[in-house]
Amino acid sequence: MSLEKVCDLSALGPAQALRAEVTDARGKKIPIAVVRDEDGGWHAIDALCTHGDVALDEGDVEGCAIECWGHGAQFDLNTGQPTMPATEPVNCYQLEIKGQAVYVDACSRSKGKE
Repeated sequence: MSLEKVCDLSALGPAQALRAEVTDARGKKIPIAVVRDEDGGWHAIDALCTHGDVALDEGDVEGCAIECWGHGAQFDLNTGQPTMPATEPVNCYQLEIKGQAVYVDACSRSKGKE
């Protein structure tokens, strides 16, 4: 496991998202969206919609999903599963809170958990 700090807890309120980058085991930079759901839970998913390469961190957070502003598909923040018109899930990443900081493990990527 290789945790990288992506933001401070104070960076996001409930129903907000931001873009960050983490580095995978091969040294490749991966853009992610760090998201707080409406109940205050923290999530990390791929930054781009799988349907149209639209930045998900710019979308609205609704419940435990984030909406792509480009076409209205929503991605479940726990599983990565989409609603139509998107059909391909986004990757989800392990996220940990330590002290006042948020960390993500790029090597923990999992696509479309049911």
